[in-house]
Amino acid sequence: MKVLISVDIEGVAGVYHPEQTHPGNPEYELARRLMTQEANAAIAGAFDGCASTVLVNDSHGTFRNLPPDLLDPRAQIVQGKPRYLGMMAGVEEGVDAVCLIGYHSRAQGRGILAHTINSFAFARVRFNDLELGEAGLYGALAGEFGVPVVMASGDDVFIEENQPLFPHASFVQSKRANGQTSGISLSPGQAASAIRSGVAGALAQRDRARPFVLTTPIAVRLQTQTPALADLFCQWPGLQRLDGDELGFDAPTVQAAVRMLNCLSAMSSMLR
Repeated sequence: MKVLISVDIEGVAGVYHPEQTHPGNPEYELARRLMTQEANAAIAGAFDGCASTVLVNDSHGTFRNLPPDLLDPRAQIVQGKPRYLGMMAGVEEGVDAVCLIGYHSRAQGRGILAHTINSFAFARVRFNDLELGEAGLYGALAGEFGVPVVMASGDDVFIEENQPLFPHASFVQSKRANGQTSGISLSPGQAASAIRSGVAGALAQRDRARPFVLTTPIAVRLQTQTPALADLFCQWPGLQRLDGDELGFDAPTVQAAVRMLNCLSAMSSMLR
């Protein structure tokens, strides 16, 4: 059994503030190690659950957060960008199950450090009128490859948002949100123990999990953070301006839709 573990940072126990998510300061250096501890717990849980191969996708920011020398050597790591499948790169390698570790709630949500792909650029993302965050977008991308999300961890708001999308998945709550930058967290050790058990248990029951599959083509509706960003994005032929801060486009597949969103995210740097 081959397992893909996609690891973000905002949902990790003990992470609350944007400073902890950006390289170049001591707070980030601590947070990336907390992220690595949860990744290692998930790897251990996967092997406890009889995985034969484990791929770990470094899924935050630059995709270069997990120090390879601190990662469980039994796993293989997917790092660096750009890459076509983003936070789900590795799913094309014939994996049987996906675990989402350290994920967060969608933009405009109540969760800790809530955003969708790019907090500067995107306010809301809808696929076929279904508002999705990163877990939903990339879970649907995994579903397009026929692979189910079997386990996920993050705060309580993240779990509340995503349980309806992945009804057969196991969820581990690492912390409880009191606001965008505050909450109550498990200790790193408690979170790691719960994640290890959660992954192992989810893989033991993976036969009941079903891929999250969306009907294609995908009608994408994107609300930007400012009208200026909509001005910029609609320079791209094929994108339709729907309102001052809203645009839309159709995509033949989830992969095509996600790749377009990631291209727009990169474009937004022009206005920073």
